[in-house]
Amino acid sequence: MLSEREIERYDRQIMIFGKEGQEKLKGAKVAVVGVGGLGSPVAYYLAAAGVGTLLLVDEQRPELSNLNRQILHWEEDVGERPKPESARWKLERFNSDIKIETFSGRLTEENVEEVLKGVDVVVDCLDNFETRYLLDDYVHRKKIPLVHGAVEGMHGQITTIVPGLTKSLKELFPKVKEKEEKFPIIGATAGVVGSIQAMEVIKLLTGIGEPLINKLLLIDLALNIFDVVELK
Repeated sequence: MLSEREIERYDRQIMIFGKEGQEKLKGAKVAVVGVGGLGSPVAYYLAAAGVGTLLLVDEQRPELSNLNRQILHWEEDVGERPKPESARWKLERFNSDIKIETFSGRLTEENVEEVLKGVDVVVDCLDNFETRYLLDDYVHRKKIPLVHGAVEGMHGQITTIVPGLTKSLKELFPKVKEKEEKFPIIGATAGVVGSIQAMEVIKLLTGIGEPLINKLLLIDLALNIFDVVELK
């Protein structure tokens, strides 16, 4: 049940998917894996939307060079505490009606089952395919959706993996060469892609709208081009 406070807080989106949709968000648990450039807007907008439980997963601490894009971390957080804890502090004050859980460490084959236990949707906000493939394997075992996002420079991509309905991430990106050096990124690029990832989660949970299932959205913000590639 929604409280009167929640009905007032989420009034504008309840106009879109009704109280039933809002209750679905409230009852959901979403894992945001990677609390950096993508994870920051994803976590912000899922918290704003009233997703009942957010699990934040990351192994790093904020660095000064992160702050052009990782908007959940501030100057006072640099080097002080893990990113999940840095983000939780803000999100708990942004929306006190939701629950924030954290895991500060590296996801591995040995711990992924325990860390992600009970989540309804996993959001890939990572910058490496080694851990993405680990998430891919996990969601296929558990039959839950994975919302993938990636950014570089002024470009980004998003797709939603649903076991049984789509190809796996490994099938879509079988031979990805990991970048050995840091890559360029503008914060607004991560903001756009992360916002779309958050919207994918909201669509999956409420059943309103059409997620990017069997579709890859490619974004070029240098030229303002948005292209959808059919993956079937």
